[in-house]
Amino acid sequence: MLTRIDREWVEARALTAGFDLAGIADVPDATSADAAEIERRYVEWVDAGRAGEMEYLKREDAAGELLRGDLRRAMPWAQSVIVCALNYNAEAPRSIDPAPLSTGWIARYAWSGRGERDGGSDYHDVLLPKLQSIERDLKERFGQTCETRCYVDTGPIVERGYAERAGVGWIGKNTCVLNQQQGSWLLLGVIVTSLVLEQDAWTVPAADRCGSCTRCIDACPTDALIAPRQMDASRCIAYLTIEKKGSIAEGLREGMGRQVFGCDICQDVCPWNRRAPVGKSSELPPRQQLVNPALAWLANMDGPTFNQWFRGSPLERTRRKRIRRNVAIAMGNSGEPEFLPTLKQWTSENDTVLAEAAGWAIDRLENKTK
Repeated sequence: MLTRIDREWVEARALTAGFDLAGIADVPDATSADAAEIERRYVEWVDAGRAGEMEYLKREDAAGELLRGDLRRAMPWAQSVIVCALNYNAEAPRSIDPAPLSTGWIARYAWSGRGERDGGSDYHDVLLPKLQSIERDLKERFGQTCETRCYVDTGPIVERGYAERAGVGWIGKNTCVLNQQQGSWLLLGVIVTSLVLEQDAWTVPAADRCGSCTRCIDACPTDALIAPRQMDASRCIAYLTIEKKGSIAEGLREGMGRQVFGCDICQDVCPWNRRAPVGKSSELPPRQQLVNPALAWLANMDGPTFNQWFRGSPLERTRRKRIRRNVAIAMGNSGEPEFLPTLKQWTSENDTVLAEAAGWAIDRLENKTK
């Protein structure tokens, strides 16, 4: 059983491991109103097609029920979830700040690396060892029979929901977890445990402090935020540039602007992030070349150079093929005719998706220069 003293110990242990925030949430009983409401929202979201092509979000158990609709479908022993958060904010420009039209944008969480040319670093590889160190101490404190699982974006769990239940923050209108002191630049990791959280150890969820503000919804260029705390991921620039394979719908390309990997716009406009501190961790240092990177630099990378810069980085998973597709669209949205030679060369590529995106970009640039 996890008492209030145990909860305080866990939270302190998480801070010692290098996290900025931590909390513990109970796993709602499957028969409870809470569990029913969580599942209803998730099923409706998936059934509406808002998960796009992210099939891992649609995985079902043997009975045909969505795994992420109820944590106990995957882990029947789950009783509580330890949620840890790491602030990854960097002292650098925002994607809404003025920048040369010849540059693009990479999401803030993917800037980090071991050195300028020594490959990238992935937050999964930074957070997981920290969680595992806490997990080992949990076993020592509560016994080896305590069941645990550590996840960083890889488990059948909706982390942000448990972050809210654990008091780490509230879910903002942009669907990100927001903390009054830290803002929303938070990477989440969880430890699912078989330990029961006693009633006196429960944390009061953080108060919703979005108020009447709708800046994130108003700023989304592709209208992915269809209502407060409701996202159509199939329209989100982060999804389009990272998860989406093949061709991107033409109607969404203009709204993508010059984003080539991920998107921070809904966080950049959030008033709570104006006062968000710079992250203290030295394990995710930003590489300056990735802050507003030159589109020509990204376009001219051959395979070995791409691997040299992005091996071990989140961009490695998206791969050079999709990054070039995104760069072509960014070039088309730049209004810069200097990119026409590169785009015309790409129209002859064997990669039909890249060739089509380059053709679209050429039409867009040529129409702007007439």
